Order: sequence, then C-alpha cells, then structure tokens
Amino acid sequence: MSSLDDRRDVREGYRNGGATVKGLIQKVHPPQRSLNDSLEGEIQAFLIDEDQLHTYDDLTKVNPVTPATVLKCLQGRYSMKVFYTHAGCTLVALNPFQSIPDLYSLDVMKEYHYARQPQEFKPHIFIVAEEAYRNVRGQLEPVNQSLVVSGESGAGKTWTSRCLMKYYVTVASVSSVVKSQDTVERIERRVLDSNPVMEAFGNACTLRNNNSSRFGKYIQLQLDRCQLLVGATVQTYLLEKTRVACQPANERNFHIFYQMMRGATDEQRKEWKMSHDQSFVWLPNSEKTIEEDCFHETVKAMVHLGINAERQGEIFRILAGILQLGNVSFSSSADESQPCHLDAKSKDFLQRAAELLCVPTEELQTCLRVRTLKAGKQSVLKPCSQADCSVRRDCLAKVIYAQLFEWLVTFINNSVCADKSTWCNFIGILDVYGFECFQTNNLEQLCINYANEKLQQHFVAHYLRAQQEEYVSEGLQWSFVKYQDNQSCLDLLEGSPISVFSLLNEESHLNRASDAKTFRVRLEKELCDNANISWDKFSKVPHFTVAHYAGKVGYQIEGMAEKNKDPVPPELISLLQKSNNQLLHQIFKDNETESQIKKGPGKTTVVSKFKNSLETLMKILHSTTPHYTRCIKPNPECKPLTFKKEEVIIQLEACGIVETIHISAAGFPIRIPFQSFLQRYTLIAKHINSGGHSVVLDLEADTCPQRHVEKILGVALKHRRLSEERSTLVHCGRTKVFLTQVMLDLLEDQRKKILSHCAFTIQCCWLRYQRRRRHTHRQSATLIQAAVRSWLVRNRVRRWNRAAGVIQSTWRKWRSLLKSLAEAELDDAKDLVEEDAPALNPVVRERGSVQLSIIPEPVAVRGWPMGLALASAPSMTVSLTATGFQKMISVIASLNLPSRRGEYQVKTNQYTEELASIRAQPKGSIKLHCQRSPLLYADRQPDLKSDVTGFNEILLEKTL
Repeated sequence: MSSLDDRRDVREGYRNGGATVKGLIQKVHPPQRSLNDSLEGEIQAFLIDEDQLHTYDDLTKVNPVTPATVLKCLQGRYSMKVFYTHAGCTLVALNPFQSIPDLYSLDVMKEYHYARQPQEFKPHIFIVAEEAYRNVRGQLEPVNQSLVVSGESGAGKTWTSRCLMKYYVTVASVSSVVKSQDTVERIERRVLDSNPVMEAFGNACTLRNNNSSRFGKYIQLQLDRCQLLVGATVQTYLLEKTRVACQPANERNFHIFYQMMRGATDEQRKEWKMSHDQSFVWLPNSEKTIEEDCFHETVKAMVHLGINAERQGEIFRILAGILQLGNVSFSSSADESQPCHLDAKSKDFLQRAAELLCVPTEELQTCLRVRTLKAGKQSVLKPCSQADCSVRRDCLAKVIYAQLFEWLVTFINNSVCADKSTWCNFIGILDVYGFECFQTNNLEQLCINYANEKLQQHFVAHYLRAQQEEYVSEGLQWSFVKYQDNQSCLDLLEGSPISVFSLLNEESHLNRASDAKTFRVRLEKELCDNANISWDKFSKVPHFTVAHYAGKVGYQIEGMAEKNKDPVPPELISLLQKSNNQLLHQIFKDNETESQIKKGPGKTTVVSKFKNSLETLMKILHSTTPHYTRCIKPNPECKPLTFKKEEVIIQLEACGIVETIHISAAGFPIRIPFQSFLQRYTLIAKHINSGGHSVVLDLEADTCPQRHVEKILGVALKHRRLSEERSTLVHCGRTKVFLTQVMLDLLEDQRKKILSHCAFTIQCCWLRYQRRRRHTHRQSATLIQAAVRSWLVRNRVRRWNRAAGVIQSTWRKWRSLLKSLAEAELDDAKDLVEEDAPALNPVVRERGSVQLSIIPEPVAVRGWPMGLALASAPSMTVSLTATGFQKMISVIASLNLPSRRGEYQVKTNQYTEELASIRAQPKGSIKLHCQRSPLLYADRQPDLKSDVTGFNEILLEKTL
C-alpha cells in the first residue's frame, strides 16, 4: 500500500483539474510535456496487478481515478461476487441477477447494526442504512434522512429498496415494552406486506426488467423518540395506467392480472367468469413465467394489511371486469348516424364485464358507443366512430384501474400510518422508475426521464456543485472538479416561460384535436436555441430528441397531447357511480373526482400534476440528509454474473461516479456549523485527561467560536497523536467545520467514551448512594427489630409472672380445699347427725339420699364419696333414677373394690343380700368427692364369660 500512497501523492496535482485543499500533501508537478505519458503509465501500472483489483472496497483508493481504472475495479469485484463498492459519498451496487441469500440474512443485518464502526466492514447496502439510522439516533441536523436509490430500469432499485425496508423493520422495531410488542409486530408485518401488494398492482415485466416499477414511490418510515418503528406512509408518483389497455411489444401487463390467471381456484374462476381456455387481449406473453407470479403471497399480504375476503372479492371482480372489457371489439356501422356494431363474442364479453362491474349492460354499451354533447342546457347524443369507441373502452379501463390503485395506496397508508403525536423523525426511501429509452417513447417515458433528471440535478446541486462552492465560500483553497451539469436539460423540459411542458400544456388546453406536425413546428420554432433538443428533419414520424444526462432519447409526438389531457367522459363516471359494487361505487363517489371531471378543458394536465408532485418530493429531499445508492446494470440481457464494459461505462459516466470519487477523495464530506459542533463536542475538551491531569479550557471566556473549535480539535487530535495529519482530516472554515469520515468517527468515538465514562461515574455514585441508603435502612431496621423484640419479651415475661402467680394462688386454694374436704370426710358419721344439717327438699330427701342402717334419717350423698359410704355401713339402700348421674354412678359401680381387712364386703345385687339396685334419679347437680380416682379400681375390660362380681355385676345386670 505504500507504493499506492506514493503514487497518490503525486497524482493529487493533476487529477481532473488538481482538486486539492490547503494544507494537503505537497503536489509534485512533473514536466508538462510528459503529463499524459505519466498518466498513461500510472494507469498501466495500476492495471497490471489485476488479481488485487477486487480488494479496493472504496474507489477513492484507486490511483489514478479514471473511468478505465474504476471500471476495472468494478469488473474485478463483480467477478469475485462482490457487488457493493464505496465511491466516496455514494454506494455503487451491481445487480448480480441471481439470488444471493447469505448476503441479506438476519445475521448479516445484526452484524452491521451492532458494529461499532460499520464502515470498517465490507461495503454493503446495510452500511448506508445503518449510517442513516445512527444519524437519527445521534440527532445530527438535519435529523430526517432520505435514501435515494437511482439507476436504470433493471439495475436493482426495487430489490435494494426492499432490502432497506426489511433492515429497518428488523433493527428499528426491537421493543422492550411488553405491552407494545403485539403492536410492533403488527406494524412490522404491515410495512413489509405493503411491498408485495404495491408491486403486484404497480409493477410489470418489461424488456429490461422482469419486475419493473411502473410508478414512483417515496416511503417514509416513521420513528418515535426511541428510534423505534411506529408507522409508515407511501407517496406514489405517476402510475403508468396506459399499460392496462396498451402493452408495448414483448412486454406484459401488470403482475396482478397474471397472478389471477395462474393462482385462481376453480371456484374463483367461476366467480370471475374466467374459464381455463379463455385468452385475453390485454394479457400478452401470458405463457412467460416469472418469479413475481405468486397470487397466494399477494392475497396473504392483503389479509395482513386488513383487506378482508369480501373486499378482496370486490377488487378481483373489478380486475376481471377490466380484462373482459379488453376483449370487446367494435366494427364500424354502414350508417354514420348509427352506433358501432358488436359481434356475438363482443356482446358476451361486454355482458360479463357489466356483470363483474355491477353496472347495467345496456347503459355500459351505450356509454361506450354514444357520446353525450352539451349545447347550452340541452344534451345531444352522437354515435362514436370505431376508433372513438376503442378509446372510450380503454379510457374506462384506465380510469378504473388508476382509481383502484389510488384507493389501495390510501388503504395501506391508513393501515400503517401512525398518529402525528407518536413519531418525531422519519427515514425516507425513494424508489422511482429508472431511465428509459425504447424504440417508441411517448409521454410516459418523457415524465419518467424527467423525474430521473430531477434526481440527478438534486445529486449535482447537493454534492458536486454545492460542496465545491461551499469550500470556496468557507475559505478552503479548492480547484473545481469539472462535472456534467444537467440544469440546461431541466430548463428545456420545465423552464419558464417557454419549455416543452409549457408548450405541451398549451396544446392540451386548446379545444380542438391536436396535430402532431403542427406541434412539432411550434417546438422547433420556440426551442431552437436550446442545444439539448434536436429534430430529424428526414423522419416521416413527428418527434423530437432530448439529450438527457444518460443519453439521447427520441420522443414520438403523436398522441402526446391527448395523453396529457387524460380526458374521461362524464357519462362513464356517472355509470360507475351507479355500480352495485360497493368498492367501485365508493371510489367514484368522491367529490374531488367529480370536480376534476367537470373542469373540462381547463383541468390539470398529467404533466402539471406530475411536476407538482415532483416539486413536493424535491422539497422533502432538500430538507433531509440524503444518502445515495447508484444501482448499475451490468448487462442489458439480465444474465447472471455477466459484466459488459460498454453497458457499465455509459452508466458510470451518466451518473457522475468518477467526478464523485474525485471530490470525495480530496474533499470533506461532513460539514457541521460551529454552533452545532460546539454543542456536541465541547465535552471532549472538558473531560479528556492528558498525562493524568484534566485539561481545562475556558471556552466561555473566548467569544470566537472558531477558536473554540480549534481548541477542541487540538485536544482530540493530541489525545490521539494524529496532529501531523490534521490537514487531511479536518479544516475549519468561516462558519463550519469540514470533516472527513475518519475524523468524524474519531470525534464520535471520543464523545462516546466520555459519555460512557460519565454514565459509569453516575452509576457508581448512584450505586454508592443506594448501598449507603440500604445500609442505613438495615441498621435502622435492626435497631427497631431489637427494640420490638425486647418489648415483646418483657411483655411476655410479665404475663408469665402474672399467670404463675394466679396458678400458684389457685393451687394453694385448691390444696387447702382438698385438705379441708379430706378432714371432713374422715369425721365419724355420728358427727353428721350432730351437725345442723339444712332442711332438705322433700323430693331431694326422697330421691337424692341414701339410707344407712346406723342413721335413721336419709343422708345426702353429694358430700360422700362412694368408697367412704360403702365402708361406713354394712348395708345401704340407694334409690336413684338412672339418668346422666346414673352413668357416673355406673362407672363407679364398675369398681371391683377389694375387701380391706374384712371390714366391709360388696355382695351381689339381690334382695336376699340386703342390697337394692340404684333407683333414685336426683335433680340438680350432684358432686362426688373422692380422694382417689375410681378409675384406678375399674375393671375396664370385663369378660362376660367369667364371673362378674361387685359393682361390675350390678352395672352389667342393669345395662346389658
């Protein structure tokens, strides 16, 4: 690479005018007589090593920069299947004409999106997309971005636009908010599904491209404050509706018609009145199969966009009706006062069309064959000629299809567009028809090429001319690089007061039929001084030739004025407004459509409408930061991996690639005003450490913004030890800073590191604060918990002490009571007689007492334990009724008391033994006091087969 750098130093002085900047490496001027020989020698030396040509990923590294060296590099990279190459501020994309799946995979998207410096990767369309996306994230003015994809028809613009949309849908829709994830997925799908629907209805197979866009579109991807995709809008420009009724030789109609023919089911064919063996005049080359003929993908996309099955049925019936109209043919009538005739087949086709369009057959036939003329307040019916009938038929088909396409675009916008309050920035993707030149070119090709001229002028004005003029105005020493300016061609087409468009509009506004020869004479008379237009005086067909930036194109004048008028008979509109097809009725009931129809000769022409829409587009592009992608078509036959030098070199020269490389190599593509630069990069001078000490710059004390910028740049370059290369990296003008991409990356990298360090410092302080706060809270919680636990323990101990005192007191009382009861029970029975016993209730005396032999009066048993009662008398008579008290007595009676020293004996319950059964049934509560539990003497498991004695026998005798 050192040899290349040496040669580059030498060629700086003579490369296309020697475009240099003050402070660059000194130019070495060889003798003037050997200049051309030296240049040729360098070219030959550069081209010798062809094996290394594919390694030049940026054409600014080519030395010397000539069309031959650029062409050789592109050819070498194309042969190595490398299809993207940087050319300064633009990206050159060569169409491989074959599928390269790994080149656009999801992993490749993530690789470029998460890279710190995507420019260090291989050239790719994703680099352009990521650069625009990062500009939005960085809020660099102007924040809104535009990606301009240009090139010839078949160069790959549609595919490139599709890749850009897929990239943004992938990287700009990753949301961490769970509640919005469903919404994000819905937006993603609808934005992507808008492509196949619009391509099906707006693209067609032409001689130069199987999927040629027959309309222009500018897609705005709407981003919120977090740079997430929230919606999109589509603006369309000049649909080639004439293709519906008139297809050029060896070309096809719009894709949707062929998709219906190939993908419809038998039931759908029956509904659409399309048999398998039926052919249509407006579907030429239907035997040709291309990749875009996929009906099911279109239907699936329509479903995702929200077009239900009923609405789809209405759309397809309208399209089928248009095809049936194309088969209707007219034959002249012998009597001019009578309408044209229709044969049997044409009548059948007309009836099918009327049924599919849901309009009366007779009214449709009348509208196509009879013209309504107004004379004052009266209407006069005049039969149309055969040619006029065909024109009215074609006009009906074109207006239906054009209005259906507009409705479809409006529906898509309503489906994917976000509310204005939810988005703040956008990234626009411009995909327009490429430059066209056919054997027969008319108004459509003139408008298409005019649009390409406007885009080329935007590139010239924004980059080739504006940058160089700005270098000079800002005080940079700059030698202008010559470039091809197409302003004169635009003046020819749209200039004021006289231009091709103004003359065409005047011809269209005349209330008479246009004459091609007369119009040609007027063009030649009015525009003879313009060098960009010429005429072939020996040609029998009236035409004119325009020298476009991409080459000369001849335009046929015949029929151009009529197409510019775009007349629609009012009776046709009235007929369609009466249609029973709800969609067709809705489309044509719009008041705006009626007003345009009623304007008559003074209505807006096609050229005026298209020119106004382009002006609006140019205003949007001028208010955004543009990113250019030049698509190159390697060969006209669309053969895979075939590179034809003649085809490529014409496109390179036409779009100014070589001049772009010269300016990019010697200039500064990034220009930032001082105020914006200081606002963004002042922190670099305030936070960068040099030798362990902070660099403190008193920027506020200096009132000159240029000196502020110089100090900041000095600190940044000194920190990076690149001050010896400063003149090649950055230059301070009078009001702006001019930077190369390397210098911008350096500043952004330092700024990012400083912000990361500041964020890290803030995080550390915040974490330290949180930890201290948590520690303080933990200590406080510990103290509170300890205090609460001690209070609870003290409280519990107090309760325990009180409970213990109560238990002790109760226990002492109980012991005292037991002691007193025991002493009372040990007293002799005679003492009981002496006591003044309270008078007993007669019932108690009768039922609640026992008769002792030694005591004449019954004695209450409530104060006597059974053991003591039995021990104190040899015989006892107890009369108690068996109730709850009996159960207790039964338990006691089950005691098998052993005889104690023969003092008493328990015998069986028999009268002969002088012991009666317990019969008494006491009332009220009865208490038995025993010194020992009776259960200690109970026979808890008596055996019925063994001898049962004692109270057990009494219990068993009375209870079993």
